[in-house]
Amino acid sequence: MEGIRTFSAFVNDSLIASGPLEAVLPALKTRFDSGAPDLVLVFEDQTGRQMDFDLRGSLAEVLARVAPTPSRPGPGRPKLGVVSREISLLPRHWEWLEAQPNGASAALRGLIEQASRQESPQQRSRRAMEATGRFLTAMAGNLPNYEEASRALYRAARPRFEELSAIWPADIRDHARRLAASVWEQG
Repeated sequence: MEGIRTFSAFVNDSLIASGPLEAVLPALKTRFDSGAPDLVLVFEDQTGRQMDFDLRGSLAEVLARVAPTPSRPGPGRPKLGVVSREISLLPRHWEWLEAQPNGASAALRGLIEQASRQESPQQRSRRAMEATGRFLTAMAGNLPNYEEASRALYRAARPRFEELSAIWPADIRDHARRLAASVWEQG
């Protein structure tokens, strides 16, 4: 799940599509066009947040609506997708940045890239825990053992989590376990 954003769509207890948005939206659009009455819940796997998409119009129109919006002209380099924003630093930080050979912006970008590539296992575990928790609240909140399974998740107690989630519908159980994989690396 690292790198590329992935999404998972559920109808009731069943997973109906999972993968990058370009793979999930056609399945959602086909279902929408068929007039199927059941509510579809879509989750961004990396965050566990629910997503909504406007499925009216053609598939091309749907895909165009979710494409990144071009940045508005202004400070920065809009053609490169660079938008200027304000940050606050101490004077010694500005001095250090200004002394860097390629300038402050290049130095900050480099530091951020380096830090994001070196995410610690604890950070990965925390992100997975939060994403799994959000998913569980939405999809398993009314299922037996939900509260105890949530406690086991936040304690990184994999055997207990798996024991408690064993009776859940297969797609919900399996997806929750997949989301929680990075939690167990630290547990």
